[in-house]
Amino acid sequence: MWGLVPLFWPLLKPAGALEILAHRMVWSLAVVGVALVVMRRWAWLGELLRQPRKLGLITVAAAVITVNWGVYIWSVNSGHVVEASLGYFINPLVTIAMGVLLLKERLRPAQWAAVGVGLGAVIVLTIGYGRPPWISLTLAFSFATYGLVKKKVNLGGIESLAAETAIQFLPALGYLLWLGARGDATFAAHGAGHATLLAATGVVTAVPLVCFGAAAIRVPLSTLGLLQYLAPVFQFVLGILYFHEAMPAERWAGFALVWLALSLLTFDALRTARRGARTLRGRGGVVEAGVVEAGVVEAGVVGARVASDDVAPADAKP
Repeated sequence: MWGLVPLFWPLLKPAGALEILAHRMVWSLAVVGVALVVMRRWAWLGELLRQPRKLGLITVAAAVITVNWGVYIWSVNSGHVVEASLGYFINPLVTIAMGVLLLKERLRPAQWAAVGVGLGAVIVLTIGYGRPPWISLTLAFSFATYGLVKKKVNLGGIESLAAETAIQFLPALGYLLWLGARGDATFAAHGAGHATLLAATGVVTAVPLVCFGAAAIRVPLSTLGLLQYLAPVFQFVLGILYFHEAMPAERWAGFALVWLALSLLTFDALRTARRGARTLRGRGGVVEAGVVEAGVVEAGVVGARVASDDVAPADAKP
């Protein structure tokens, strides 16, 4: 679903990216609110309100994901699907770089090599585009920052999406009311079908998240991390075959370097996970699929959108 979402945003035209973004915030809160009522999962809310630091972090997360969502919607509806997909391909590399720079993490040689190859890819793509791939970089850095903040917040996927959209709700609703007062809103101006599609932005945001949350407790995280590459792959293929975006030789070269870097990360992550499993077996430990600590941590690096907490930041998917 996340890989096919570029097919959805163009259906919302003539609404602009900001109007679509505002509707996504408003309707996402409505959808996750209903889900929380059905599941009776409200205990976390009182605890959260008593922790100002967590509230501050969620506010930062909401601001960062607003940038991520807005740039993604704009890029798809402006004919930059391929460049948007690149952002989610290079996100693991940016996450690793932030871990080194901000968290003082130490990298293995293969990870250093992957980051170096990724930097080379950005240089090649900058030459090819005639400018830095700012859409890709904005998506990658905003998502990596979001993941870093969410790691500290440590809320479940649906709960965190509810908290973030609650923060986004009033500004988004205010913007929509302002558009309506000016006569520029498209919600009621293009028929019931268009209004329904705008309302469906909440479902498009929440349903893949719920599926991801269900998968996260059933599928080994190392597998889940690898599956996360399917979304940018689908986006990339759609950009070329459906939206007919240009791919000159220098862009193919840049993407090839990115894929090489991700291959290095994937190989290193799987090797480390297997080594951890063998070590536990040697000590007589019981190894459950996806529970080996090394495998869990590496899955968060390998997956373009898998973080160290349970399902977050999956709710940030485009």
